[in-house]
Amino acid sequence: MQQQFDYDVLIIGSGAAGLSLALQLPRDKRVAIISKRELSAGSSSRAQGGIAAVLDSTDSVESHIQDTIEAGAKLGNPKAIRFTVENAKQSIEWLIQQQVPFTEDNAEQQGYHLTKEGGHSHRRIIHAADRTGWAVSETLLQRAKEAPNIQLITHKVAVDLITNAKTGLPGNRCIGAYILDQETGHVDSFSAQAVVLATGGASKVYLYTSNSDGCSGDGIAMAWRAGCRAGNMEFNQFHPTCLYHPKAKSFLISEAVRGEGGKLLLANGQPFMQRFDERLELAPRDIVARAIDHEMKRLGDDCVYLDISHRGKKFISTHFPTIYERCLEYGIDISKDPIPVVPAAHYTCGGVVTDQHGLTDVEGLYAIGETAFTGLHGANRLASNSLLECFVYAQSAAQHILRNWQTEYPAQSIKPWDESQVTDSDEDVILSHNWDELRRFMWDYVGIVRTNKRLTRAQHRVDLLLAEINEFYSNYRVTSDLVELRNLAVVASLIIRSAQQRHESRGLHYTLDYPNTASVARDTILTPHNYLWA
Repeated sequence: MQQQFDYDVLIIGSGAAGLSLALQLPRDKRVAIISKRELSAGSSSRAQGGIAAVLDSTDSVESHIQDTIEAGAKLGNPKAIRFTVENAKQSIEWLIQQQVPFTEDNAEQQGYHLTKEGGHSHRRIIHAADRTGWAVSETLLQRAKEAPNIQLITHKVAVDLITNAKTGLPGNRCIGAYILDQETGHVDSFSAQAVVLATGGASKVYLYTSNSDGCSGDGIAMAWRAGCRAGNMEFNQFHPTCLYHPKAKSFLISEAVRGEGGKLLLANGQPFMQRFDERLELAPRDIVARAIDHEMKRLGDDCVYLDISHRGKKFISTHFPTIYERCLEYGIDISKDPIPVVPAAHYTCGGVVTDQHGLTDVEGLYAIGETAFTGLHGANRLASNSLLECFVYAQSAAQHILRNWQTEYPAQSIKPWDESQVTDSDEDVILSHNWDELRRFMWDYVGIVRTNKRLTRAQHRVDLLLAEINEFYSNYRVTSDLVELRNLAVVASLIIRSAQQRHESRGLHYTLDYPNTASVARDTILTPHNYLWA
């Protein structure tokens, strides 16, 4: 039986961004956090490296800003970058107050250990060994479980946002969401004065990804269907070094390994980064990923190798205990042998267009974390700025929600989800086929290196898939697989159309047809009413 639930704030996504926002709301606000899987199943818990912030006296805010601008190929929004960097230290202090167990600097016997990653000019990455995301997520989850006003709800999938337009009311306000209960199969309705999308990115649109299975662009697709603009969706970051092993699914080899002296080698043991960038292994991720992709295609190799063995077993097992132990499980002793690695889709730099407070084009609807396009990352995210963005914008969004709180806001009576015209599917093979085809042509045609011809082919395929999926969606009862496939197809189309509009190579968008960088940097903004498939 379908049900309606009423809250003050509805947060879709249980990662670092969503949890941080929930914990910064006062106890008199009833908050629901929706997770489609287990609470820690998202990408936040997988983050290894750390959080970028100016915490050392030899570093400076201006230096961090400049590194972010350079890594983003000068496309980043200066105001968004300065806002994020200037609020970084405050965010770290808040995390320390939550008792996140950051690694201390044993050498100096004071403060926290800071590491260095690609694109950074200083050591400014505060971390918890090589499991920073896990440490942060577990700490914040524990705090959320202790909060009497926060309800953590698992195994429920957001299907679509509910706006005034969908209920026949005037205005363009988000008043809730339709949520699929995976246990009952029914779609319930949740109403709230503020709805927050914190669903992460969309890297599952690619065949090979470092992300968890749930990163299917749900928030981006739902916001698009609700009337929100999408920005810079062509910039998809491919992490240069994921473990290459038939049994290792989506295991990332942290950039911090290169930050501590790891060298990239060909199968014959020769280094190659000196032919691509003077910063060698510490060049920004887009450069390193393209270099690896180039060498693999040139030589016909399945992978390249990352060697940290010269640092010794004690250093490696202390600084990278998780990576060391996981590689041992696959028969690779990284204190003796190099690690086989390949690039994989890792981070969505674009997303739902928001302002400095995480507010979208739809009143009452916020987007934070990887779901959002704030302007911070430009054409390529600087390492360890991602978790930072989560905390800074979670705080800003929480403050904006409270400043604009309507004390007399009535609970909305929402029209129940209509299940009267649908039946159970007997053709799920269509879903599995379309799922596989979508991720394969995105990898082949819209990957690390692009061409006009490849993008045109991808556009034709995604248009056909969108039509098939929408027909399926209209006639059959919704399932989590159908919801995710529908969202991935929308996101794929946004990526393709954004890439077609950028007639240059900049940052993560590299095309053989336009190899040069334009003199003027411009964002790519797509608006739903311009597209029939919105």
